[in-house]
Order: sequence, then structure tokens, then C-alpha cells
Amino acid sequence: MPTRTRISSTLAALLAGLMVLLAPASLLRAAPEPSPVPTAWEFTFEPGPLRLAWVDTEQGRTPYFYFTFKVTNFWGNDLLFAPSVELVTSDSEVLVSNRDVPLAVTSEILQRLDNPLMLSQNEILDTVLNGPEHAREGVLIWPANDLDVDEISVYFAGLSGERENYVVGRDGPDPKRYSLRKTMMLRFATPGDFTRQGSRPFELTQKRWVMR
Repeated sequence: MPTRTRISSTLAALLAGLMVLLAPASLLRAAPEPSPVPTAWEFTFEPGPLRLAWVDTEQGRTPYFYFTFKVTNFWGNDLLFAPSVELVTSDSEVLVSNRDVPLAVTSEILQRLDNPLMLSQNEILDTVLNGPEHAREGVLIWPANDLDVDEISVYFAGLSGERENYVVGRDGPDPKRYSLRKTMMLRFATPGDFTRQGSRPFELTQKRWVMR
């Protein structure tokens, strides 16, 4: 019986290898990875915590995620900072920062942060001059529609000028071309049902560049 098991395992391994060899080349191409050394302009990015805030609105007491950060331009030339940031939950819900967030909610969260240098997403969109004295601090806000998720990822685009074209199904009848941007991915662990999270920050478990 052990010998038969070893033979079966060997056959399975050979079949798996054969399937890889016969797979279309387009399926074997790995997705692009960011260059280990910047190949285009890039801001220095300092992430702050991701927190939950309950704010009184016309619909009653409503929860919102908010995330603070700081960007500095050390590139040598003045750079336009125009962030595009998405929050993705483990339930595959995708939320765009600042969308469906009333101005009154933004004002309330800025007031709670009590930092005169902190800017909303609309205010921070501007040219950033070179040098640490011109660093900018901002806050991003999303409606917290689901308070029972296992993980939250924040994808922060607009920090780098690195781009790459990526084709899916190159050898097929209907190839798809995508323009990917170097994007900072931040992953946070959440405690499941966090209705009692308060203002305690969520745990940052991963931070890395991706092409997205």
C-alpha cells in the first residue's frame, strides 16, 4: 500500500508539471511588480492610523472610516499631488475615498483631529513644492457600511509616476490591456464585529508597493 501511494503521488506530480508546460503562455506571465528602485517621480509617504468615527448626521449616528497620512516631496521638482484611494473590505466591498461623505462629516472629523495642518482630500489636491518644509498632511474618509469584516485594505494611488501596461489574454481572441500604476497597499486587521472599536486604531499588518 505505501508503494502504491508513492506511485500515485509521483504520477500526480508529473501530471501537474505537464499541465504547467501545456498552459498558454499568457496564463503563465506573472503580473507586473513595481521596480525596486523608483523609475519615476515619487512622494515620500508616511501613513497614519486607520480609525472608526461615529458622527451625528441627518440619518442618525453614522460610522465612517478615516485615515491620516503625510506626503513629502524630495524629488527635486515640484509635483502635483492628486491622490486616488480605495478602501477594500474582505467582503470585496470597494469604497472610493470622499465619495458619499457629507461636508459636515469631513468638518467634524477634522475638528476632532485638532491639527491645523490637516487637509481634506479636496484641499490637499495641489502642487507640492520640494522640501520637508512643504510637506502636506491629509485625511481620507469612507462610509463604514459593514462593521463585521475580517480585513481592510487601502490602495493609495497618486504617490508615484511609475506605470506599466499589462495585457491579459495576449494570445487569445480578445486580449485586454490595462494601464497599471505603482500603488501603496496598506492592509489592516479588524476584529470582526467592531461596533465597540471606538477611536482605537486598527492594526497595520502589511505595507508594500503593488502595481494596480
